[in-house]
Amino acid sequence: MMNNPFQNLNRAMKNTVFKDVTFSNERKEAVKEAIRAQHHQTELSSWKEETVHSILQLLQHEPKKGFDISNQLLQHNELSFQQNEGQLYTLLHLLENKELLESHWEEDQKYYSLSLKGKKWLSRFSQGSVKHRLALHSLVEEVSQ
Repeated sequence: MMNNPFQNLNRAMKNTVFKDVTFSNERKEAVKEAIRAQHHQTELSSWKEETVHSILQLLQHEPKKGFDISNQLLQHNELSFQQNEGQLYTLLHLLENKELLESHWEEDQKYYSLSLKGKKWLSRFSQGSVKHRLALHSLVEEVSQ
């Protein structure tokens, strides 16, 4: 597993520059709402349906950080986010807004996991390839709305 090259810098900045910075829950919600509004019109046409499926599969057994999701996608030759890793976080936020993913913070790192809705959605794939394709297409359409 690759280490985050900025981990020491992040830690040093949190202990010095940002040590007294806090945000109220109202401010956190305002930021989340701004992200939702900004990405409300985001189209998922640039993401392959298989990419969305791969992300959900990676999260089916344990929570993961976005960085780890990105690395595992690359290990599986999923190159959709290779040139723009920020798009992965956009997709993760959209999936979270559709309640397919949940997130929590541990030691200043955000972890993503499948929600109950995400687990139910992923379980639909045991029905066969035609239903798999239709369910995947429906998910991409739902997330893009």
